[in-house]
Amino acid sequence: MNFTSLQTSILNTKLEGLSAFIDEDFLKQLKHGDFPRWRELIRNLPRLIPSEVQLHDAVIIGRSQDCNDSQREAVEASLRDFMPWRKGPFQLFGIDIDSEWRSQLKWDRLLPFITPLQDRTVLDVGCGNGYHCLRMTGAGAKLVIGIDPHLAYVAQFWALKHFVQHLPTYVIPAALEQLPQAMHAFDTTFSMGVIYHRRSPIDHLVQLKNTLKPGGELVLETLYVDGPLGYSLTPSQRYARMSNVWFIPSIATLINWLERCGFINIQVVDKNQTEVQEQRQTSWMPYQSLHDSLDPKNPDLTIEGLDAPKRVVIIAHTK
Repeated sequence: MNFTSLQTSILNTKLEGLSAFIDEDFLKQLKHGDFPRWRELIRNLPRLIPSEVQLHDAVIIGRSQDCNDSQREAVEASLRDFMPWRKGPFQLFGIDIDSEWRSQLKWDRLLPFITPLQDRTVLDVGCGNGYHCLRMTGAGAKLVIGIDPHLAYVAQFWALKHFVQHLPTYVIPAALEQLPQAMHAFDTTFSMGVIYHRRSPIDHLVQLKNTLKPGGELVLETLYVDGPLGYSLTPSQRYARMSNVWFIPSIATLINWLERCGFINIQVVDKNQTEVQEQRQTSWMPYQSLHDSLDPKNPDLTIEGLDAPKRVVIIAHTK
């Protein structure tokens, strides 16, 4: 992965501290048994030039006629080595990556309500393999930086980026709490599907606020439960088979958290219950998915007997 253009664009800016996370010495120290192998796979991908790049519902990079059969087979074999693919969909040189999440549906729910991203500097926290980062670039952002500590997902993005080096879209292997404090560098920060994985959701909101410029916009998407102000579900062990869920607040509680952290102009712009048509098992993610997390007799409950996943999108601003 070549970060030269990112290093150049953040030099002598408030984002310069991010250079520490793309230094080769730092990358070599990252601990995951497969990470060196993934990087080698990426280095060995064919040098293909896509005749078309579309950053729309299915992110399209190249067409089938841009390569021969053996090259396409090599690309697909490498991409399947990065499974499971959670976010997408993608299409590379005629190869359809049917991801677990139909992530375009979430994007379509929030896009009409956010400040247009044209010429904005954007941070995507917990970005996974960068699907939404690419959609942000497609919406006109001048620089998109995604962060995620899960190296498997970072490697997936780097494999995609191999073919679109010119895009001002980057994913770096870092968690929010690792970033330089109080950067105040981004026009828009997204946190989607993250806060319920944090042991301290208040700290997460403060950290998100500190990434934003004055007047910046936070787009927060998360699980929620029905309940009054002050109520938050704290699963005793698992929620929908996930062991790393700490707090799922009511919407009123979530708004209160945002207010307490100093956010203003807080708006709930979307609520929906996750359906199996949106999150499901595929050949690119052949493991258990939402269907396996719901009560087989009552899909409004998880297999633990808790309310089935519902998600809310909230937009808030800094002063």
